[in-house]
Amino acid sequence: MTIPILRRSPSRLLSACIAALTCLIAGCATLPHAARNIPATQKQYRLVRNADGHGYKLELTDAAVRPPGAHEVLIRVRATALNRRDVFVMKGQYPVGSRDTIVPLSDGAGEIVAVGNGVTRFRAGDRVAGIFFQNWLGGRPPENLASGALGGSLDGMLTQYATLNEQGVVRLPKNLSFEEGATLPCVGVTAWNGLFTRGHLQFGDYVLLEGTGGVSTFGLQLALAAGARPIITSSSDAKLQRAKELGAFGTVNYKTTPDWEKPVLALTGGVGVQEVLEVGGKDTLPHALASIAPGGDIALIGGLGGFGGNIPALRLLDRNVDVSGIYVGSRENFEALNAFIEKHNVRPIIDKVFDFKDAAAAYELMESDQFLGKIVIRL
Repeated sequence: MTIPILRRSPSRLLSACIAALTCLIAGCATLPHAARNIPATQKQYRLVRNADGHGYKLELTDAAVRPPGAHEVLIRVRATALNRRDVFVMKGQYPVGSRDTIVPLSDGAGEIVAVGNGVTRFRAGDRVAGIFFQNWLGGRPPENLASGALGGSLDGMLTQYATLNEQGVVRLPKNLSFEEGATLPCVGVTAWNGLFTRGHLQFGDYVLLEGTGGVSTFGLQLALAAGARPIITSSSDAKLQRAKELGAFGTVNYKTTPDWEKPVLALTGGVGVQEVLEVGGKDTLPHALASIAPGGDIALIGGLGGFGGNIPALRLLDRNVDVSGIYVGSRENFEALNAFIEKHNVRPIIDKVFDFKDAAAAYELMESDQFLGKIVIRL
């Protein structure tokens, strides 16, 4: 009787045996789809709670690299970006539960170096970014939304390697670098939702953008790409000049013109703006409402000037204004943003890129407010 395996040539049989033995030694039996050169340790920043219980300090540590499990991917992080929220987390002014230590930053981009069993959406070598809320894939947000936030309830991206579920990852736009792609998860998705998903931006609309931070600057770029006419405010004439160079239709210095709704209305011929990205809160909302056109949209995004105050119900009714609270968005929103970015070749504005070792300096620049656009850390 002939043994079937002996029908192969001796050389092919020997090669198969060597391959099988090599695979077994390398751990292929347990990680059939993963790269075999995953390092055991990595450099990682963590926020460690201060001894007095108030706020955190940033520390660079050595940490284990966790290989991807079923339906997970391992990302070699190449760039991360800061948001105002990250300063609030460090100061203990942002809810993160009772955690005493956190890997900070929600925003990061890199390439996949290994995939776990059952992964179908990605393969090694894909350029990706994590989504802000790992548990919000599309539709309405889940009730436990905050439990899925990177850099808050979940460890974030200021680390050399990040292991995420494949569902919590999106492909980067082909036209962007890792540094540019790292700016998208929070401010990019927020601006997109404020103007397009929850707002109804149309060609030729006037758009009011408050300040020159990440959301407003990205909103400027999206509005321009859509054929709208963005008007931006700032207390810095130098920043306003930069905004003009980027294509702003109009600029207003709110420090030298406290009733800044008047020049905004003048820029629109008295009609008002159709879209507002409202990041200031109680200090700016009255001015934004005085600038709004009938049937306009206001996206409530932040409260840099504080929260509170009375809701001007009569003004909202009189102008038929839609007001939406925007808390970043879903993976579905992120993917729609990325398609728009590729179609219109939008390139995010980056103010400064820091090296990984200088992460503390990146935090200092964010807190200083002396920047325009995004602050990035390159790994």
